[in-house]
Amino acid sequence: MSVKVIIKRKLKIDDPEKLIPFLTRLRERAREQPGYISSEVLRNIDHPEDYMVVSRWETAADWEKWFSSKERRAIHGQIDSLIGERTFYDVFEPISSN
Repeated sequence: MSVKVIIKRKLKIDDPEKLIPFLTRLRERAREQPGYISSEVLRNIDHPEDYMVVSRWETAADWEKWFSSKERRAIHGQIDSLIGERTFYDVFEPISSN
């Protein structure tokens, strides 16, 4: 059963454009991982510094393998050092569907 991963970041930096190459690389590399299905990046209308990524994976194990990878951790470390904020992750499984 597929899972959805919710990734939340608060971008409190003067030049958010500096993040684009890191976020792009992270997303490109995630797409190449076994079990990756899709992802979407969202920005909060009322609080434009708040971003959320909704990522879909075939299994929680597929996500965990990517999450634990050295490559992802290295890119993520660069992102967190730029934004100066912690990134939050939650993994959800569907309990019903339409």
